[in-house]
Order: sequence, then structure tokens, then C-alpha cells
Amino acid sequence: MANQLPLSTNPFDDDKLREECGVFGIYGTPDATAHCTLGLHALQHRGQEAAGITALDGETFHTKRVLGHVADNFTSQDVIDSLPGNAAIGHVRYSTTGDTILRNCQPLFAEFASGGFAIAHNGNLTNATHLRKSLVQRGSIFQSTSDTETIIHLIATSKFRTLIDRFVDAIGQIEGAYALVSLTKEGLIGFRDPLGVRPLVLGKLDNSYIMCSETCALDIIGAEYVRDVEPGELIIITDEGLSSHKPFPEENARPCIFEHVYFSRPDSLTDGMSVYEARKNIGAELAREFPVDADMVIPVPDSGVPAAIGYAQESSIPFELGIIRNHYVGRTFIEPSDQIRHLGVKLKLNANSNQIKGKKIVLIDDSIVRGTTSMKIVTMMREAGAAEVHMRIASPPTAHSCFYGVDTPERKKLLAARMDVDAMKEHIKADSLAFVSIDGLYRAVNHKEGRNSKCPAYCDACFTGEYPTFLTDQNQKDQSEDQLDMIASTGS
Repeated sequence: MANQLPLSTNPFDDDKLREECGVFGIYGTPDATAHCTLGLHALQHRGQEAAGITALDGETFHTKRVLGHVADNFTSQDVIDSLPGNAAIGHVRYSTTGDTILRNCQPLFAEFASGGFAIAHNGNLTNATHLRKSLVQRGSIFQSTSDTETIIHLIATSKFRTLIDRFVDAIGQIEGAYALVSLTKEGLIGFRDPLGVRPLVLGKLDNSYIMCSETCALDIIGAEYVRDVEPGELIIITDEGLSSHKPFPEENARPCIFEHVYFSRPDSLTDGMSVYEARKNIGAELAREFPVDADMVIPVPDSGVPAAIGYAQESSIPFELGIIRNHYVGRTFIEPSDQIRHLGVKLKLNANSNQIKGKKIVLIDDSIVRGTTSMKIVTMMREAGAAEVHMRIASPPTAHSCFYGVDTPERKKLLAARMDVDAMKEHIKADSLAFVSIDGLYRAVNHKEGRNSKCPAYCDACFTGEYPTFLTDQNQKDQSEDQLDMIASTGS
């Protein structure tokens, strides 16, 4: 038994782009923590490694942060009672920056001269390392490796007088993509990055205001969706109500288009559009762009389902559940031998052989990252007796890494960065492979003329390599690696 190895019950997780994080903030209700817990539960798909809540009771802050899921740690009445107050912010996390350890869990809290300050952040700062080095040289002492803590130190060292001015001064120095919710004794603060790359929405429940990553977190508590927080908008919620400010010059918005493809829940609205409808539209575009003579359309569950419905409706090919997902398996499982470990795929997904045998099938998935997912699923379909296996992908080839809060592999590990579509088809052993075009993707999200390269409406850098912000840390890293390569090549 000494050679036991952990077996992921979702063997395809490592071949997906991991969602960023999710944030939730509510102000003006004695049930703040209970509502925050429910909101985080609805956002659990955005981060499953850690969760945390900070509540404000008068001028006293109460915080609980844990590794693991919301439902496993925040649903008991004792926990709710330990976080009293009429305002709360919460966070669910994937470790896009910083290790998965408790000190990196959010919300982060600091005690300023003006009082307590808690912050939760979805996204990634592309100049955090650069800023951190400067702050450390000036005497700052960091307690975590999270880029979010950089914002706290920028506020603490700002020369401005009021907390709001210090907050604005801090965010004026950061680069990247981010949605922030912060809690102070004066109220709840929310800010969305000037390009609006990361999502943030505003809701209302009776006399309480909410800011959160997706509208599904409003639905779960019966709150009204008011609107999206605008790119570059600073919202302050106090006992006097809500005020909106635009502290920076307006820029052309570039929200993340992958929210429509995969990240957001299908029942959410993103940029005012139904995610479910957008994904069906993508499937319809795929059917028009890359038709195939087949007997059935099969989604890769669960993220491929809406696009598969759209493909089936547009092509008039029957939609079938040819892959059945087991939703009742724990996160990890230990098996005693490598031979058994290779069967792990069937713990989560299994072919519906009676439907597939002898049929020409079209598989619909949301993306291909490393290619391991697609290869295993194509193999599964062939072993189940499929006569032909055609694969259609509801996004363009993912050929570039994301530096905006999405956990993507290094570019050299992305299959589309190393192979063209024909080579990828051979690699996953499909009869045919096609990706929706970038213009087709834009048409699916109501940009009828497709992508205007002079002024694209979304951040699509993972497909095009056109990053809308400076990448200070990455550029400095690349320069350092180039210098090391030069030294190695010259033998100096």
C-alpha cells in the first residue's frame, strides 16, 4: 500500500481553465452573514480551494477563513452566530496568485489608523511583484503571498488623508484585471477595473445593497439585479445610501469573453446577456460554420450542454446524453494500484453505450487546453462503439496564457500553441475537429459584425494574444529569462 497515489475524481479538471475567484458583499441587513454564505454557495464554481467571510458589527470585525468548500464550513448556526453584523463580504478562491494556504485566503484584513479594513478580490494584478518589491524596500512587511495584500499596503502607505482617497490612490497604481469589495466601519466599497475585465454586479434586497461576481448569487437570496457595476466605477454604500464615482478617465471596456464561454454559471447574466443563451448561440454558430453528417449531438457535461443544444437545434441533428456524469463522487479517492487508477475517468464520466454504439457522433465541449480531456473522451466514445467521433469546440483555440486571474498553463503547455487544428485532430484521435471562429464567437454574444480588431469589445487575449493592459511582471520575468538564456548560450 506504500505506493498509493491520489486519484482525482474529476480527471479532466487539470485540462480546464480554472475559474478565477468569486466575491460577494452586502450592506444593511442583520442577516448579512447568512446572505453572504448563500451568495458564496452560488459562486462556488468560481473557486473551490478556499472560502472566507468578514462581517462588521458596529466597529468590530469578525472573520472566518477556511480551506475547502462553503457548504462544509459555513452552514452551521454556530458559525453564522460567530459572524454578527449588518454588513459582510465574502470570497471563494482558486490560487491564481499565491499558494493555497490559510494565510492567503480572503478576505484579508488590516487595522489602519482610521480603523479596520477588509478586502476581497477577484482577478490578478499584473504588476504586483514589481509593486511588492518597492513596498518591501520602503519597509512594508507582507503576511501573505497573495497579490491582494499589495493593495492593502498601497492604502496604508498613501499620503492622502481620507480612506476613500487612499483607496483611489492605491488602485491608481495597480495594473491588471480586478473586481474588489471592501468593508470599512463607514460602509461597503466596490470597484471594477477600468477595462471591466472581471465582472461585478449590483443588486438590492429590500433596503440592502449587494455587490457580487454574478447574478446567480443575487437569485439565491431573492435579490433584485439592478445593473452591472461599470468599468472604472467606484461604488460606496453607507447608511445614507449608495453613491457612484468615476475617479479615472474612461477607457474602452474589455470584459472577459470567456465568462460567456465557460466561467459564469448558465443561469447568470453577463454584460446584461443570458449566459445560457450566449452558449446556445455559440453552438448554433458552430453548426453553421462547421456542419457534419452525424446521427447525434453529444455534450461533454456539464459545460458543453448549452452549446450542444444550440448545435443540435441549428443542424437538426438529435441531441442525446451520450456521456453520463456522476455528480455524487467526492473530490479525491485513493486506489491501491496504477492499474485501478487508470479507471478513474469512469468515476466521474461514463459513456452511454446503448445510445452511442454504431452511431456517428458530434461531441461538443467548451474548450481544449492541454488536450488530455479531449483525447480521453474521444477514446471513451470509440470504446463504447461509436462509428465516427467528430469534435466541435465552443471557443476559438486557446493559444495564449491568461494573466488576469485565470489559472492557465504556461503557453508551451497549451495544445493550440504547439499545433494547428489538423495536428490537434490527429493528437486527440478524432475524425474531425473544429473550433468556432473568433467572429462567430462575437456574433454569438450579439456583436453581429464580428470582432472589430481596431476596437474589440472584449478581452480575448487567450485566443488572440492581444492583451489589453500592461504586463509588467511578466515582461520583467521574460527579460530575466532571456538574459539567463543569453548567459547560458555564451558560457559566461
